[in-house]
This record gives sequence, C-alpha cells and structure tokens, in this order.
Amino acid sequence: MSAPASAPAPAPAPTGAPAVPSLTSVFVRLKLSLLRNGLRQSGGRTAAYVVSFVFGVLFAAGMLLAFVLVRGHENAGTVAILLTGVVALAWAVMPLFVPSGDETLDPSRLVMLPLLPRPLVRALLVASLVGIGPVLTLFLAFGAALSVAHGVAGTVAAVLAVPLVTVTCVALSRAVAAANIRLLTSRRGRDLALLSGLVIAVGMQVVNFAAQRLTRPGGMDTVEPAAAVVGWLPPAAAIGAVDAAGEGAYAVAAARLLLTAAALAGLVHWWRRSLVRLMVEPDGSTIGAAPEGGARGKDGGTGLLGRILPGGRTGTVMERGLRYMWRDPKTKAAWVTSLAVGLIVPLFNALQGAGSIYWACFSSFMLGMLMYNQFGQDTSAFWMVAQTVSTPADAYAELRGRAFALLAVTLPFTLVVTVLTAAVLGDWGLLAEGLGLAFGLLGAMLGTGALASALFPYSIPQDSGYKNVAPGQAGLAWISIFGGVLVSAALCAPLIGTAVYLHLTGQHALLWLLLPAGALYGALLTWAGLRLAAPRTANRLPEILAAVSKG
Repeated sequence: MSAPASAPAPAPAPTGAPAVPSLTSVFVRLKLSLLRNGLRQSGGRTAAYVVSFVFGVLFAAGMLLAFVLVRGHENAGTVAILLTGVVALAWAVMPLFVPSGDETLDPSRLVMLPLLPRPLVRALLVASLVGIGPVLTLFLAFGAALSVAHGVAGTVAAVLAVPLVTVTCVALSRAVAAANIRLLTSRRGRDLALLSGLVIAVGMQVVNFAAQRLTRPGGMDTVEPAAAVVGWLPPAAAIGAVDAAGEGAYAVAAARLLLTAAALAGLVHWWRRSLVRLMVEPDGSTIGAAPEGGARGKDGGTGLLGRILPGGRTGTVMERGLRYMWRDPKTKAAWVTSLAVGLIVPLFNALQGAGSIYWACFSSFMLGMLMYNQFGQDTSAFWMVAQTVSTPADAYAELRGRAFALLAVTLPFTLVVTVLTAAVLGDWGLLAEGLGLAFGLLGAMLGTGALASALFPYSIPQDSGYKNVAPGQAGLAWISIFGGVLVSAALCAPLIGTAVYLHLTGQHALLWLLLPAGALYGALLTWAGLRLAAPRTANRLPEILAAVSKG
C-alpha cells in the first residue's frame, strides 16, 4: 500500500509586491494632477491662475512687510488678532458664496467609494492645504505671529500657532462646506453664490468705514475691546497666545493654544460626522419630494399677490415681475445688490459726517438701473411674451406692468433711505428737497430704461453667476446703461436748477415744493418714456428676440 501523497506546500509570498500607497498621498497627487490638467485646458484659465498667484504673492509680501513695521508697536497685538479673525471669517463664509471654487474636494463626489471616514478626513485635510489660499493664510499667520513674538516663550508659541491657525482655517472651511453641501448644490445654494457680489460690495463699504474710523486720533482704542474678545476665539486665540507668551502670561498663552487645538479637533469631528451623514443618509431628492410638491401645488395660482394687484395685463405683468424678483437667481441677485448698496452708500457717508441728503439719489440711481434691459432678463423665454405683443398698445401695457412692478419696491425703499439719511444727518429741513430729487431721478431712469430696453436689448447668460452680458454684446450694454444714465441726469436738470436757484436766492421756505414737483416730473418722464418705447418695442420684436436669445 503506497503512502498517501502529501499536501502541496503553500506558495511563498512574493517579495517584490509594491506597497499600497496611503490615502493621503493619493489625494494630494490627485489634487495636483487635477490642478495641472485644469490649467492645460485653456490659456485663459492658466493666465487667471498665474495672475492670482502673482497678486497673492505680492499681497503676502506686503502684509509681511506691514507686520514687520508694526512689530514693537503698542497696538501690534490688536492688529494681528483682528486680522487673523477676519481671515478666519473669510474662510468660514467662502464655501457658502463660492461653492464651486474647489471642485476637486467636493465630498459628494466620493459617496460611492469604499472609504472610511477617519482616513478620508485626514486625506482631504492634507489635500486642502495645497493651493494659493492656504499658502497665503500661512504667510499671514506667520506675519501676525512675527509682529507679536518676543523672547523665547513667544517664539515657541509662534512655532505652534502658525501651523495651528492655517490648519484650523482650512478645517473650518471644509467643515462648513461638508455640512452645507446639499444646500450649496441646490438651486438655493446657487442663489446664495450669486450674492457673493453683494458681500463684496457691502464688505468694501464696511472696510472703508472702519479704515476711516481707525485712522482718526484714538481710533485704535475703539477696537481694543473687540480684540480682547476675538483673542479668545479660535484661531485668532493662537495669535493671542503668542502675544501673551511674549508678555510673560504663560498660563493665558497655554489656555489659548489649547482652546485653538480643541476647536480644531471639534471642527474635524464635525467634518467627519457630516461626511458620514452625506455618505449614508438619503437626500431630499428621494424623500418627501411628492408631499412637498403637492403642498406647493395646492397653493398654485395667483394667491394673495394676485388679489392685491390690479386686474388685466398690467396686474399679470406685475405679478410675473415680482415673482421673478423672488425666484430667478439672476434677478434676485441684482435686486438684493441694488437694495443693499443703495442703502449702505448714503448711510455710510452720513455716518462719516461727509454726506448730504443728496446721497439719497444714489438709491434711485441703483434701483432705476434695474429697468434697463427688461427683455434681456427674460432670456429666451421672451418669445412667450412676444407672442402676446402685436400692437403698440400691447407693448405699452407690458412695459407699464414692468415699471409698476419696479415702483412697488423702489418707491417705498427710496422714501425709507431718504428718511434714514435725513435722520442720521439731523437735517429734516432738506427731507422734502431730497425726496423730490430722488423721485425725479427715479422717474427719469424708468423712462429711459424702457426706451433703452427696446433700442439696445442684450442677452444675460444663465450658465454663469458672474457674467451679465453675452459675448459680443458688451457694446450694447455700455450704450444702454451709460447712455441712459447721462440722458437721465440731463432730464433732471430742471429740478436741479430749481434747487440751486432756491438755495442761492435764500428762498429755503419754498424748498418743500420740490417734493410734489419732483414726484410729478418723475411720473411725467416715466409716462413719456413708456409711450416712446411702446411703438419701438412692437416694431422691433424680432430683433429684440434675437438679441436676448443670443446667450
């Protein structure tokens, strides 16, 4: 009987098998590859990135120089802490207004991959540090720490604080983006992104106002209480720790560093939980869509808005225009920007002591510009409106409804801005004059805007939140807006001349007459502009439709 065959020995493990790369290195290489390939797609994108990089380097160099110059100054700590807080705030709000600024790190693109949350967060965090923004933040944090670091203890605290500030800012941005990614990729999120121009406009006014206040004698003393509070808010607390360590307050320095580190740990934990929720929970596209749609459908029709508006075509056009203001992203962004800037500029000038009641006319200017290119705001959907316009009477009713929709908002808003400006200035005697001039300018711009909409229509692209004119139509936009503004200013010459005459002759008791005169004159200019634009609109419907559908 032969012996049984022995079992085959297991094959030896291969000795030359390549090591599996870490997830972090894969994400970093992916980020670099996508960035490089994206720049190769077009010369314009490459030029934009190079220009951004150059300006970023120049800005970082200028900030470093400024921090070096303030080193040793008694207010150096206040400046460093507040600037760090502003940078952190910018990182927090940036994903809300620029949701597509870094498509390579969108967590919704990773939901189908078998990745664990903890290593995924670590890989995303390291990959997020690759870019112009993090490098610029690193230089700003280094300059802020350099301006307040004194002695060995301050230097040690600075070595810990600089990377801590940078990583905390990036983690804050990514945590906010992950927590709101479904909002940012929805229609409401795109609406929010379109309001980034408003944030920039408002921010510029706030910065201008703050800079003027700080340059006054004793201006820095007014922000020291704010710096004392921000110095305990991460990541600015890390720069406050450097300042405290240099002054010998070691316990305070350690507490602020630990507070920033704890905040970083909390942000990473929040980020990880958001990623888990994003990858395992269904979204609103599969849950609750039918009941929500049914609820909306139940309230369909005109509703309350239709009941309070006039009947006929005028009321229908007004309702359509008001709904566009609320629902259309482009129209909403234009309205919110005009309302905010029209309010901020007069009030900020009045608060600075350099304003006058005439600044209220700036509100009329901003709101009156919304009447220009009325048909371009409809884009290709204007063909549905064009089907209902066959005579100048139809065109007049259409334009009148659009003008009334604007007046429903602009008239009370102009009144509020003028009253607030007069209240801040404490000069109620010029309220009637300011209102009359503002109403006159508003009426002139509504009239010229209707005429410009018929003569110089242009298309507004809907695929971009930052383009308001289709390629090749920039000349039409310039002629429409700036030509209309110049004509409106010329049409207001009688009102302006009357106001100047009454002031020069000392007849201040008669300045109140400018209020009814301005209101009546503005209404006359609006009526005349609509009457002139109506036959031109009816006769140029094919040209208008072709122009507004170009984009």
